[in-house]
Amino acid sequence: MSMLVLVALIVGTAVFEHWTNTGKPAPDRPAQAAGSAREINGLLAKLVVAKEAPMTGYSREEFPHWDTNKPEHGFGDAFAQYSRCTTREVMLLRDAVGSVRLDPSTCKFTMGADGGWRDTYGVPDKKTGDLKPYKWITDSAGVDVDHIVALAEAWRSGAATMPIDTRRRIANDTLNLSPSDPTANRSKGDQDPSTYLPPGNFRCAYIGRYLTVKVKYGLSVDSKEQAGLKTAVQTCIDRGEFT
Repeated sequence: MSMLVLVALIVGTAVFEHWTNTGKPAPDRPAQAAGSAREINGLLAKLVVAKEAPMTGYSREEFPHWDTNKPEHGFGDAFAQYSRCTTREVMLLRDAVGSVRLDPSTCKFTMGADGGWRDTYGVPDKKTGDLKPYKWITDSAGVDVDHIVALAEAWRSGAATMPIDTRRRIANDTLNLSPSDPTANRSKGDQDPSTYLPPGNFRCAYIGRYLTVKVKYGLSVDSKEQAGLKTAVQTCIDRGEFT
């Protein structure tokens, strides 16, 4: 099974969690299964190492988002009825917990008493370095959507010379979208794994998805980024999260 298919299955496994959970997820639970060590190392081997391109000409508008939910964005048949909704809205539905509904006609959310989103990126306490409690968010407008491969990072990694339609797909790909606490997302900014990885329990799943997106779209890595990814992958293997 290819890593791309595996990650799609991993995402799909979590899709309907919010229909069945009656409470908030445990904060110390791994966010998602991360995949196999063999497949993750296979992705590492496929990365093209190159010097980063300059930011000349970059703007977020060069990566059109939020697109409507088209099949090419990878959410699958389970979300086909939400074709009028944006990829942000569909991603929020995919990763919601508890009683959360999205109206396929109006694309408005309806929240039950137990519905919301649990950040899994994590935010360290500046004084102690320990993780703060994972934030629980009950208003969809209060959730940030992280591009796992940041759009500026994609630009520096080869997307600047790609067709705008490819950049649109990078910006709306289900594998590249994840909900987060706004503080966690903004502490990341456009950093790559040489300087930022989620400090919380999403780290290894994040690395798997980062690698998948880079390989899928032929985005390069620089030497520091490659070294950071190799170290992070080995740490996840040692922790048993890449089995």
